[in-house]
Amino acid sequence: MAGPARQAGTGQANIGRAVGLVALGGLAFGFLLFVAGYVWFALSLARNEPRLTVRAEGIVVFTGGSDRVQEAAELLARGQANRMLITGVNRATRSSVLARLLPVSHRLFDCCVDLGYQAQDTIGNARETREWAQTRNISHSLIVVTSNYHMPRALAELSAALPEVTLHPFPVVSDHVNVAGWASDVGVIRLVGGEYLKYLGALARITLRQNETGPDMTALRGEPASP
Repeated sequence: MAGPARQAGTGQANIGRAVGLVALGGLAFGFLLFVAGYVWFALSLARNEPRLTVRAEGIVVFTGGSDRVQEAAELLARGQANRMLITGVNRATRSSVLARLLPVSHRLFDCCVDLGYQAQDTIGNARETREWAQTRNISHSLIVVTSNYHMPRALAELSAALPEVTLHPFPVVSDHVNVAGWASDVGVIRLVGGEYLKYLGALARITLRQNETGPDMTALRGEPASP
């Protein structure tokens, strides 16, 4: 009588081992997929700043580095857009201070530079940009200025917030973050890895919201700039 019971126990054990192996294989595959995605993300980041020749309705620059605002102001000064929004400005920063620091005339700053003090993160940046665009009747094209490693997430959030607006990315390359040598710099590995995780989180949240509400959003798009 012990034979059938022993066989049943052996069969259950075999099934358990098989399920465990399948689960382990799934975890290993998921890990490899995650690593491959991270490598792709790191390699896709801009190594050089583009020669942007397009003329757009507006420019939005995400705060987080002085290089970003300087580059955006130069685009405005060259006449590549009519207005500029600096989103996520520190509440303690006065407009008169920025006016002295930026490479634009006081007249151009006073007429065409808007400061957004409400945004605390990239989601807030996109929301603030949408409200500004609606107020300023910007509905077709926008130049987006932020760091190269932050650009994918910025484009994802802005594309969801402004699905009808064509986005022209201007990724700023900082001397302090060498994404070209990311694999040999622990600090850059961590920075890019953290940004990759945030980017995946943004895509997941946007996709979930799209499935729940069904907005008219065709793609998380950003028109590439000329090399």
